[in-house]
Amino acid sequence: MTTAVGTTPASPPRTTPPAPGKKGGRRAWATRAPLLPALVFLIVVTQLPFVATLVISLFDWNSLNPDKRSFNGFGNYASVFTDAALRDSVVTTVLLTAGVVLATVVLGLALALLLDRTFFGRGVVRTLLITPFLLVPVSAALLWKHALYNPEYGLFNGALSWVGDLFGDTSPSQPDWIAEMPLLAVIAALVWQWTPFMMLILLAGLQSRPAEVIEAARLDGASGWQTFRYLTLPHLRRYLELGILLGAVYIVQNFDAVFTLTAGGLGTANLPYTIYQTFYQAHEYGLASAAGVVVVIGTIIIATFALRVVSSLFSEEANRA
Repeated sequence: MTTAVGTTPASPPRTTPPAPGKKGGRRAWATRAPLLPALVFLIVVTQLPFVATLVISLFDWNSLNPDKRSFNGFGNYASVFTDAALRDSVVTTVLLTAGVVLATVVLGLALALLLDRTFFGRGVVRTLLITPFLLVPVSAALLWKHALYNPEYGLFNGALSWVGDLFGDTSPSQPDWIAEMPLLAVIAALVWQWTPFMMLILLAGLQSRPAEVIEAARLDGASGWQTFRYLTLPHLRRYLELGILLGAVYIVQNFDAVFTLTAGGLGTANLPYTIYQTFYQAHEYGLASAAGVVVVIGTIIIATFALRVVSSLFSEEANRA
């Protein structure tokens, strides 16, 4: 078939996809229906209590005087940022979170670099290093409180006595670790428990490095520090961000270590413990609910950044594949 000069061949007719009918809608509902019970359960367990907390936070409500309950608007939120105890607990929470996260990142990176090497017994060492993360938080805090920190029979003071005997000191100092350095005691216990978490994240990042790039750097004469500085560290940037953000989410909400080790005394009361005191001891339901909402909003902000980092990691892996 030929066409005349100066004319263009006729284009094939366009076909539009058929509009979805009843069968398509039924198929979509059939695939979504199994998820509805989980969605309803999630709403009932998480969203309804949060809505109730929001409502309670707007009232001046002390359970010891239930008849004097009154609408307070945002007065409880103003008290959260002006009350001395709550303000100090916010500062303590920041110090506790920053100290634990920074220490766990450094130690986790060092252990990840160690486990990235091949040596005899690496599987056993990896299992032993992960063990602290598998303990129940209260059990880990009790372990540190009684087995390590106790001034009479704790392991730390026992080690000091042993070192003193080696150097001829018959009466070495026996510090009360929790009383003399309470915040550091809480930080050390949390660092011990959460370092394996950071190690696993960073170890996954190390094992995702392109082997050919590392091998090319070695052939070009790059030293171990140069390889780490210019190849490994930039590759681990996303994993470091993810570990820091997730660690901050968990440590901001930590209650077990503070409650078990110091019971919130000696300047270690973080915001979750102060909320517990306000709710269960002072019976100030409205003020405690407002402080809880502040914690939830801060956690959501941190979690949003964490989710963005996770999505960027997945996109990078997809592009690489």
